[in-house]
Amino acid sequence: MTRRWLILADDLTGAADCGIAFARRGLEASVGWHSAEGGTAEVLAIDADSRRLAPEDAAARHAALLRARHAPGTGLIKKIDSTLRGQPAAELAATIHALREAGRPAMAIVAPAFPATGRTTEAGRVHLNGAPLETTPLWARDHSYESAHLPSVLDSVGLSNCHLPLGTIRDGAALTAALRDALATGVEAVVCDATAAGDLDSLARASLPMVGDVFWVGSGGIAAALAAALPETGAAPAAPPAVRNGVLVVVGSIAEASRGAAARLVAEDAAVLIEVPVGLLRAGPADAGWAPMAGAIADSLAAGHDTLVLITDASAADLSGGAALAAALGVLLEPAGRRMGALFATGGETACALLSHLGVHGIRLVEEVEAGVPLGVTQGAIQIPVMTKAGAFGDDGTILRSLSRLHNLSRETA
Repeated sequence: MTRRWLILADDLTGAADCGIAFARRGLEASVGWHSAEGGTAEVLAIDADSRRLAPEDAAARHAALLRARHAPGTGLIKKIDSTLRGQPAAELAATIHALREAGRPAMAIVAPAFPATGRTTEAGRVHLNGAPLETTPLWARDHSYESAHLPSVLDSVGLSNCHLPLGTIRDGAALTAALRDALATGVEAVVCDATAAGDLDSLARASLPMVGDVFWVGSGGIAAALAAALPETGAAPAAPPAVRNGVLVVVGSIAEASRGAAARLVAEDAAVLIEVPVGLLRAGPADAGWAPMAGAIADSLAAGHDTLVLITDASAADLSGGAALAAALGVLLEPAGRRMGALFATGGETACALLSHLGVHGIRLVEEVEAGVPLGVTQGAIQIPVMTKAGAFGDDGTILRSLSRLHNLSRETA
């Protein structure tokens, strides 16, 4: 079984969610940006930063990354959003086309479920906390397709596909036979139901021996299952450095989970709250409030205070402008970034924008604090602990627990 893996993701948090599963098995794993040079880690997860791109642009970026970074004999995971945001179908179609051009394995095992975070697949349809995804506020706020029925989504980009129900997934012999039959008949994508972590484990065990013929499409759930099916190396990653100054906590997501976690942080007086209006980010450095705001955040961190930067009026922000707002926030926080002892960020765009401004080109992954919350160390001009979290993951205690883990690093180092 291969020890080398390439993970192509559409955002930073997703790349880290997948890569950390392999770090837990003792493999060297890191996350890099699409614009950075390739890393040398056994497991390289690349943030393609394609979530907000048009379908054709997202497809072209993933195909280009695949051609540049995927070597024969390397396992491949095409990470997609577990709630189908972005352009996963167009990216998958381009990935299959690029693989076939290169004469490499091109049957996709599509398994976006992440049961540990409430994402499941039933009858080929994505569910969130037991409800069809189309009925949730998350879908109402941001979706790319007419439905969350995966075979229909794949049909929309012309990919031939078949569906494996739970009964097949949970019958080892039937599952292996179904996958081999799909390979023999030239099916391009196999949609797999999963409502529990054990379903993904079964799928991983059955499909991993086919690594020379297939690749995997999903989220942190399938990555964790594949990593768990590999032999454990026994190696432990180097410990992160101690946290010297305050932790910068950035919450720009409008997801209910992140807003609730930020509110609890404030209610328990666990961090200094500094609110950044969306209007300030749109106005940029020319705004009279820009420099005082940037200075206040940096000064708070330098004084040793954990500091929560909360984007206000985010519910009214145009989601299509998310990348521009994240870039502006990265510029605003650059002085703070040079004072922070560690970073906790919801949303990959914000973290990537800030870290890139600070001369960081990647993150060495160390451990998973809880499902969907990996801990790593920045690579590049500075080396500090960093945690990322997808906006909709976690509960109201996630940020508090993450801060506790970061501060425990100092005690462990001592």
